[in-house]
Amino acid sequence: MNENLFRLDGKVALVTGASYGIGFAIATAMAEAGATIVFNDIKQELVDKGIAAYAEKGIKAHGYVCDVTDEEAVNELVSKVEAEVGVIDILVNNAGIIKRIPMVEMSVKDFRQVIDVDLNAPFIVSKAVIPSMIKKGGGKIINICSMMSELGRETVSAYAAAKGGLKMLTRNIASEYGQYNIQCNGIGPGYIATPQTAPLREIQPDGSKHPFDQFILAKTPANRWGEASDLGGPAVFLASAASDFVNGHILYVDGGILAYIGKQP
Repeated sequence: MNENLFRLDGKVALVTGASYGIGFAIATAMAEAGATIVFNDIKQELVDKGIAAYAEKGIKAHGYVCDVTDEEAVNELVSKVEAEVGVIDILVNNAGIIKRIPMVEMSVKDFRQVIDVDLNAPFIVSKAVIPSMIKKGGGKIINICSMMSELGRETVSAYAAAKGGLKMLTRNIASEYGQYNIQCNGIGPGYIATPQTAPLREIQPDGSKHPFDQFILAKTPANRWGEASDLGGPAVFLASAASDFVNGHILYVDGGILAYIGKQP
């Protein structure tokens, strides 16, 4: 097998919201495979932190301030990136938010905000990059979906609605633009050990695991939380020539949760 199929040399990858966390891990893996990394965040301070974090790993990333829910700002960002870095070959729609509120207590304003960031923004950014991908002869779009693209759970009605919609947007982009050699796929992360989930993994005063930690481990055949780095290989695969005939697929990187009914109590 030709290992060069997985190389991303000469490719420009835009990863939204990739100052830290899952987006940062995916962008780092793509940089290690040879891609030039461009990312955005909503505040200059986050962009600066991101640039410093990439520099620590020896990666020269190009950071921009942009609100991905603002179509005009996104169009400006894409024009700037094309002028200053190059045409975007790979887009990762990673920016996202979650609000854990029971549905009947959730305001419509909060619901709309989650839909705006998690579903409308991937539409806006994809729409902005597709014309240049068509002109160039192809491209890769990777949407960061979720297990909530398949499963429901208490308190995440807006997030699950958005991520379910993102799964179908992924399939529709594949359907509409596959003829132009554009592949659009999704990655559905399982439960990933990040600073945000650290409180859910803390050992309790009596020495036992946190109840949520026990719940996740019992549901996961791999018997562990994922690491952000676990998403790097799948992302590089979906960004590379190795996946040129993979289109409209959601790759769940979840340690087997979706395949498993769970332990008998």
